[in-house]
Amino acid sequence: MGAKVVIVCALDTKGIECAFIKELLVDAGLDVRVMDTGVLGEPAFEADVTNREIARLGGTELEALHTRNDRGIAVETMMQGAAAKILELHELGEVDGIIGLGGSAGTTIGTAAMRALPLGIPKVMATTLASGNTRPYVGMKDVTLFNTIVDVSGLNRISRHMLANAAFALIGMVKGRLPVFKSDKPLVAASMFGVTTACVDTARARLEEHGYEVLVFHGTGIGGATMESLIDGGFFAGVLDITTSELADDVAGGMLSAGPQRLTMAGRRGVPQVVSVGAVDMANFGPLESVPLPLHSRQLYPHNPTITLMRTNIEENRGIGELIASKLNAGPGHTKVFLPLRGVSALDAEGAPFFGPEENAALFSAIREKLSPEIELIEMDCHINNEIFALAMANKLIEMMNSREEE
Repeated sequence: MGAKVVIVCALDTKGIECAFIKELLVDAGLDVRVMDTGVLGEPAFEADVTNREIARLGGTELEALHTRNDRGIAVETMMQGAAAKILELHELGEVDGIIGLGGSAGTTIGTAAMRALPLGIPKVMATTLASGNTRPYVGMKDVTLFNTIVDVSGLNRISRHMLANAAFALIGMVKGRLPVFKSDKPLVAASMFGVTTACVDTARARLEEHGYEVLVFHGTGIGGATMESLIDGGFFAGVLDITTSELADDVAGGMLSAGPQRLTMAGRRGVPQVVSVGAVDMANFGPLESVPLPLHSRQLYPHNPTITLMRTNIEENRGIGELIASKLNAGPGHTKVFLPLRGVSALDAEGAPFFGPEENAALFSAIREKLSPEIELIEMDCHINNEIFALAMANKLIEMMNSREEE
């Protein structure tokens, strides 16, 4: 029997398209199970997992959804039911991969099931929403979105190609076999932005020299949120939180917030952490034309055609410093803070666009004033991307992790 995969879709509206994908998967030798999440109409064919079962797992009967005729409640119910069912199947060893197809409702339901599965299980969603704001659908999981270009409404010369590409992607991922790599190296989490890359690369190399495996997370909001989630899950022996830039977005209204859990989990879990203020000189916005009009008088820097950076001002830096201190004070057990007094990013260096000694002074003063005396504060007269600074942080974290192991 081939690898076992699940198709999640509404057979009352996407039955033809689902049958098309199923045929491709079966022809490739996969063992296919169809999960029906449709609510209002009759299914195009009999599903392996019926919509009635999914509704019941979501907390109600299918007839009740018919009677209520509320789209929002129906989607929420089927979303919960699909997630519960896919977890049940996974626990039985019945899910080697999953694929879904649909518009807004189908994508919401299908990706909820995908996010319920562990990392590493192939997850493919063919969706009309792949080119918009995808964070609600992907979340912190490895969901692959395929843009269907046209609506998922019948088969035509475009939709056949798009749905087939999604199916072939799942086939390749399920059939592919990565060589088994076993490692007993302890894991370290590190946070990075492009403007702190030099620092993180140097620190990572030092940690790897000492036998650690370093997972680097991009400070894009979802990157920081994912890192915090994994810290809370007990994955890491230590955290090198060099780039706390997502907190600048919290304070200055940027678009890359990582949410309220950012910079909290290591303290809560007692994981050794070394923290710095990388890239808090910038808040992130979309293309220049999308920046709110009141901010056009601020110091803006087009990082690329899709990202515009705004230099955080004195007041915002004071707020960022206070926010960092308050978060760290809540769990001070195994925490050290490093301040690079000559600049916090590649753009915040003498001669660079965001060079701001006064802004940084407000940041540093707030941290000095508000940080608990239980937390060691190390100030260094160098730039964050200076090798000396990077090595000092890495060495301190190594020392802390070694001490923790001896406790």
